[in-house]
Amino acid sequence: MSVLSDPALQARIDALQANSVAQEAETNRYFGERARKGDLDWDALDDAANAFMADKMVALEPVKAEFCAMLCRALRAKRVVEIGTSFGVSTLYLADAVRANGGGTVIATEYEPAKAAQARANFAAARVSDLIDLREGDLRETLRVIEGPVDFVLMDIWTEMARPAMELVHPHLRPGAIVVADNTGEFFRHSYRHFFAFVNDPANGLKTMTLPFQGGLELVVKV
Repeated sequence: MSVLSDPALQARIDALQANSVAQEAETNRYFGERARKGDLDWDALDDAANAFMADKMVALEPVKAEFCAMLCRALRAKRVVEIGTSFGVSTLYLADAVRANGGGTVIATEYEPAKAAQARANFAAARVSDLIDLREGDLRETLRVIEGPVDFVLMDIWTEMARPAMELVHPHLRPGAIVVADNTGEFFRHSYRHFFAFVNDPANGLKTMTLPFQGGLELVVKV
């Protein structure tokens, strides 16, 4: 049974997910070759890697997106922040959850203009644009203003931006708010070290655990 409230939206998402999966072989080949050459720095991707990824969807896996949508429903989330929107696939899950909760706003962020344009088109086609505030540009600027308390955050970005993003949203997390960060398992653990330094600092009032989804999924709770 789908976690989404709209069967038409599920069909649209399924098509987008299929397009994302079709790109995976090319993406894996590119980064595999770069890794074998030893010229890839996961802490800060270079211009060539960023250019390669400019048209790649890299959609959050369906089971992870469904998990996030269910968390939003359980939290009765009204204000959600998505850090790393890409083509907006996971954003559609979050918007559907917020709509089912009676309405609210998904603040979405995307750096690449072409991806932001495609995301807007996907939001319009799914008729959820009114629930999404898509902010285009460097998140260190676009997330400087977040109106109101935040119930849920999905973070699916390059690891170098994880801590800056966390520092910006943290002051707005209400008690009980949840942050989910993708790909925090063993492979990327070192690259996430700055993020974990912030999350594990007792002064920040957060509790965290890594869930055994493929690649690892970090569940962070504001206590």
